[in-house]
Amino acid sequence: MNTTKHWPKRALILSRALSRAFSDTPSPTFPLKHVTRSNFDSALSELRSHVRAADFVAIDMEMTGVTSAPWRESFEFDRFDIRYLKVKDSAEKFAVLQFGVCPFRWDSLNQSFIAHPHNFFVFPRQEIPLDRTTSYEFLCQTTSMDFLAKYQFDFNACINEGISYLSRGQEYEARKRLTSLNKDQLTNLSLDLRETTDLPLVRVADVLFTERMKKRLSEWRDELLQNRAGGAQDQGTPNDLNQQFQTVFFKMRPALSLNGFTSHQLSLIRMVTRIHFKDLAYIHCNGESTSEEFVVYTDSESDKDRLVEEVRNDYQRRAEMKINDAVGFRHVIDLLSSENKLIVGHNCILDIAHIHSKFLGPLPLTAEEFVSCVNKYFPRIIDTKILLNADYTLQRKMKKSSTSLSSAFSSLCPEIAYGSKRSVLSHEPCVKVEVHVGEMRSSNWNSGAKHEAGYDAFMTGCVFAQACSHLGVDFQLHSASGNLTQNEKLQKHMNLLYLSWINGDIIDLRTGNRTEELLGSNIIRKRFRPILFKNIVLLWGFPSRLKPSMIRDCICKAVGSTSVISIYRIDQTAVFVQFSKAELVSDFLNLKETLEQSNDAISVLHPLSQLLEGGNTRTASYETYKEICASPISKVLFADQAEAVGIKWKTELLPSSKEESQENNSFHLESSAVDTPEAFEKSKIRKKEDSSKQKLCDDIIDSFIKAEKIRRSTNL
Repeated sequence: MNTTKHWPKRALILSRALSRAFSDTPSPTFPLKHVTRSNFDSALSELRSHVRAADFVAIDMEMTGVTSAPWRESFEFDRFDIRYLKVKDSAEKFAVLQFGVCPFRWDSLNQSFIAHPHNFFVFPRQEIPLDRTTSYEFLCQTTSMDFLAKYQFDFNACINEGISYLSRGQEYEARKRLTSLNKDQLTNLSLDLRETTDLPLVRVADVLFTERMKKRLSEWRDELLQNRAGGAQDQGTPNDLNQQFQTVFFKMRPALSLNGFTSHQLSLIRMVTRIHFKDLAYIHCNGESTSEEFVVYTDSESDKDRLVEEVRNDYQRRAEMKINDAVGFRHVIDLLSSENKLIVGHNCILDIAHIHSKFLGPLPLTAEEFVSCVNKYFPRIIDTKILLNADYTLQRKMKKSSTSLSSAFSSLCPEIAYGSKRSVLSHEPCVKVEVHVGEMRSSNWNSGAKHEAGYDAFMTGCVFAQACSHLGVDFQLHSASGNLTQNEKLQKHMNLLYLSWINGDIIDLRTGNRTEELLGSNIIRKRFRPILFKNIVLLWGFPSRLKPSMIRDCICKAVGSTSVISIYRIDQTAVFVQFSKAELVSDFLNLKETLEQSNDAISVLHPLSQLLEGGNTRTASYETYKEICASPISKVLFADQAEAVGIKWKTELLPSSKEESQENNSFHLESSAVDTPEAFEKSKIRKKEDSSKQKLCDDIIDSFIKAEKIRRSTNL
């Protein structure tokens, strides 16, 4: 038999069998619980039990943007406190559209983690009336929105069915306001029942209307009493064709529902009821969207008092329900905080800032206050990006690839990322994870929807579990004790977050202090020379055609060839200038101010004239940069931002320079006061002015000569 002849057929059969083996196992989509307003209550109840049983909870968010202006990006020249201000600005300006929560529980029987990924759609809808000045506004960054659309983000579900929320501060204000409104309503109710002042009946129509209402109420009450005596109940009002009166029950009492009356007519009915019918009570009730008016029959004065108390309790209960409903998604945040679980995120400083801003209260002005509040509500946080960059073993496992979430997930968890049949590609065992969503149980699936918060939270938890495994954490041991956070290998990484990934700055949530990257990190970052903030000048408003290299040449020609270490561009309207010495900062600022105050033709030839062209060039110290960054205003261009903040000066002199200037002015005034003859005084002032002008010209000429000598020596 010729086997060669049948080889292609056998190969095809084998290929199809292998293909089926690899393709039949994964489920079509990743099991993920999507949560909107319609199923929030039931989902919250399930999540509560999952979080209580969890060893840790992974979180992630999708936002409408990251930076409100290009100059608010994180820069190399940003000081530690300014980096926090930029994080603060982002969290305050942009909205959270999705919030992913994924509790992980170790299953000792199957030696695997059980994950419960939840994907919450969130939208800041105003469910209850707050302060009139309060409105929900947020920015949308086009690149971020385009990014979400690229990954099929469901904007309709978010806006129409997203879960609203109140922060703790907003809830407190809402309770105060609703309590005040309820108190006013109850006061009006008591006045309606007890007030004896008559409403003046000026018009004939009012007199006729009150008489007709008195007759109608009397007939209804008499008919009601007769029916009660006869054991029957008349449920309708056939004589009222317009259905303005309808017999109903209110708080288990017979009542008339009043419909179709004007507010003035209702006031007259209220007066008639109060004055002429001791056993009837007028009740006004605010519904969800409309108000209702009733005339209620009561058996006695004590029954009327009970009715008032019942209405009061009903008002209070409905107010509480409104507020609890309006708290919305913050119930999830309160759950995570109250259960005191380990919270795991990936590069999550901005996520934590959003949690504070949206659900706890306004962000503090300083990083120290911020971490104090965060540590109070979430005392155990781990950033997987810190974990990955702090251990050589994990870095080798990552094969020097990016530590982005998707890259880390693919490198550390290939079996989870690509399905169990891809385990042949992995040489090391992977921590097993099984996903439970409702009645669905799955350990094999196709890749989920990346950049969907619920799936990203799941990826974050898987990366953390795999990283713990590489670090030698025994899940079996810690699951029994229920305290994974006590592991010594995790303790040194806990409560450390990257304040700026670009710079490698880490903030310690326990102290608020800046911490260097751990020694295990072998990341090579592009760095400038060591930054001395006292040597930095902020420069903006210069002609747009000037590039950083041209600005550097202008300053070096005027101050010295080695005076400038570096120029860092903030945007097209502003730069940082770092001088080699602190005294050069004062020299440059004084020279700039002198040139701007002079109108001599020779100043036009000065090297700095190109920089000062147009008269809009501004300079300031690094502290002014902090003041501008701290402002809630966000203009696109830095020069416009500085103007909007209120920076009016052209040159901000250092304190020492200001003192010298004040001393010179003081001396000038004192010496002028001594010379009493007016002619002599004017002559002396003119001489001083001429002397100042001559000195200015001499200084400018000297700077030219100095610059020329430097240029020649450089050429030689």
